[in-house]
Amino acid sequence: MIQNKTILSIAYLPPISFIKQLLSAKEIFLEKHETYTKQTYRNRCEIYSANGKLSLSIPVVKPNGNRTKMCDVLIDNSVKWRREHWRAIASAYKNSAYFEFIRDYLEPFYENEWKFLWDFDLAIIDNLIQLLELNVAVKETCEFHKEYKHPYVDLRGISSQAKRDLHVEQNYTPYFQVFAHKHGFIPNLSIIDMLCNCGMDARIHLIQKGG
Repeated sequence: MIQNKTILSIAYLPPISFIKQLLSAKEIFLEKHETYTKQTYRNRCEIYSANGKLSLSIPVVKPNGNRTKMCDVLIDNSVKWRREHWRAIASAYKNSAYFEFIRDYLEPFYENEWKFLWDFDLAIIDNLIQLLELNVAVKETCEFHKEYKHPYVDLRGISSQAKRDLHVEQNYTPYFQVFAHKHGFIPNLSIIDMLCNCGMDARIHLIQKGG
């Protein structure tokens, strides 16, 4: 069912569960003013490496400590994270059918330094929306609200560990993964896993099979 307005926390190379929400909403509002918390998809993604699931985390600096808003979180560029992340992604997917195609869209994000985590995440999400040809309007929240009422659907908790576990328990339709013969099918990885393995058929898979 298509929801009218959905509120989501932003995510780095978002998981398939995040993209599924983009498919089921007419308007998406990304929460820009919530307090940043650790151990979430805001600065973390999961890919499928030769050794199984691999988590990649962007190092951050919180100018206002635990009260730092998501929009104010800085990327710690004193750490060589861009090179490490891209090497990990390339190593994981270099033998996938569509890596060279996806590479043209993705690699440029790792060639330049970004100041704010919000800007980096949002730029990637905008790029993915264009790549997947998703018909959804993505906006930023103007201020923080603890609760939202109809017609808003509040799914900001999708970035929490509890919600992450819940989504993993959902019924995900398997698709080809390069290392599935070693570790089996792993659901709800970063959308780049599906894109590298399925190409533009990823969109069809998400629409027809729900991920």
